[in-house]
Amino acid sequence: MTSPLSRSRPRRATSHIAARVAHAVLGGLLATGWLLLPIARAGADEVAAAPGQGGTSTADLVLPLVAVVAAGALAAYSYIRRIRRARTRTTPGGATAHPAPFAELDRLARQSLVEIDSCVRTGAEELGWAEAQFGKDAVEAYAAALAFARSELTASFRLRQRLDDTVPDDDLVKRQLLEEIAARCMEAGRRLDAEAAGFDLLRALERTLPAALESAEARFRELAARTPAAEAALAELHERYPPSASLPVAGHVEQAKDRLVFATTRLNQARQALDRGEGERASAHLRAAEGAVDQAGLFMDGVFRLSRELASAAARLPGALRDAEAELAAARGLPAVGALPGRIAHAASVVADVRRESAGGGHPYDPLDALRRVVDAGAPLLAEDRVPVDRPFLDHALLPARSVVTLASDFVTTHRGAVGAEARTRLSEAERRLALAPCALVDVRRADALAREAEQLAERDVRAYGNPYAGPEGAGVGGAVLGGILLDDTPDAPAASFGGPRTRGRGGFRGAGNRAVRTGSAMPPPGP
Repeated sequence: MTSPLSRSRPRRATSHIAARVAHAVLGGLLATGWLLLPIARAGADEVAAAPGQGGTSTADLVLPLVAVVAAGALAAYSYIRRIRRARTRTTPGGATAHPAPFAELDRLARQSLVEIDSCVRTGAEELGWAEAQFGKDAVEAYAAALAFARSELTASFRLRQRLDDTVPDDDLVKRQLLEEIAARCMEAGRRLDAEAAGFDLLRALERTLPAALESAEARFRELAARTPAAEAALAELHERYPPSASLPVAGHVEQAKDRLVFATTRLNQARQALDRGEGERASAHLRAAEGAVDQAGLFMDGVFRLSRELASAAARLPGALRDAEAELAAARGLPAVGALPGRIAHAASVVADVRRESAGGGHPYDPLDALRRVVDAGAPLLAEDRVPVDRPFLDHALLPARSVVTLASDFVTTHRGAVGAEARTRLSEAERRLALAPCALVDVRRADALAREAEQLAERDVRAYGNPYAGPEGAGVGGAVLGGILLDDTPDAPAASFGGPRTRGRGGFRGAGNRAVRTGSAMPPPGP
């Protein structure tokens, strides 16, 4: 089979033809000048021996001619080089003779975003275990590397969002944006890869396995004990609120149980490997168990958190209705110009509907959705100059926005084996807007909308991925692959570890003996 390197040689040779021709011409001219120099000198001597003759000697003409021709050849060579570079350059300061097709560049950018986002989420999980074991100071360097990667990733997602929002007509602009995304993701991955070996030395699971296993098993027992409470909380949500209110956490308890089943299996396998003296194999099983325990905790926490948020929204709703009615009264006193009458009519209708729904009558309602609707109806009234401060509505808007952003983030984390770049991009932009300081109402509402879109896109990707719990793998393996805990569903699949794309799969045990030789991921990239 011909290697990629050998296949690229004819292209490089072709790209240098102009340079070689210029070199040959210049060398020939200089050689000709050197050969003519003795003749020119002989002619000069003859002229000097003939008294009374004037005019210009041959030497006076040949040497300047050679110099002029040589200078011209050098100028032509430089011009050819500049033209060739200008035609092949794709980014400022860089050149490639054959730029990648746009579709391939777009695919690479999407894949890089997904890969680095998964690395950052996995890194955050492993960093939590290391910090709990060794303390915050011990993990400072790795936390800094993770923060750097997250910063580059956020900037990359923002570029992707800009590309999706504006869709520039200029192909060069689109290409530059995609190349910057790929470059930033590559830099983030390099930083995480560079810290992977040091992180392994810090954790040194083969030396600290008994203590690390005890910690993971204790956390597992804690979550297993919380399962009945999570089931009760979910049942209460179903009773008190309509299905739409509890829909975001509808399957959380079952998925938590699935992750705990997987964690049980891997913790037992880690114990058995440790008893046999197989340290590396035990470490690999422990990493996978820790990831599953983390995700089981996220599923359960999501149920309890949503229950609190719904109660808080119900308590805040009467105040939001009063604020909206006060804005309506003020708006009705203004001249009926432009879109104001339509805004007033819409806001009045929404406020009346929400007040009627929240009044009871035996019909449950969704407090978070009701609060969001009141904010969305009243916010356009704040566009008038008469209202310089949007603080009351900002406070009302923050609760549903933070709720949906957190739910979307948890969904991506626990389904990162299937969620693609588009959902992650919307989520990142929602998180960025929500973190702005000072935060404006327009940013909070935009974050809310983006997070809901991210959730829908992520659910679409998971549906396209298929049902991982219906397969023959058993023992929670399908859910672990969907959650990005394992990088594939083979019997010796590696667990994702702290690190970048080259090192995050080192937690497996492929190859001879117990030696972990795997790097990177064999999984196909998730959805778009």
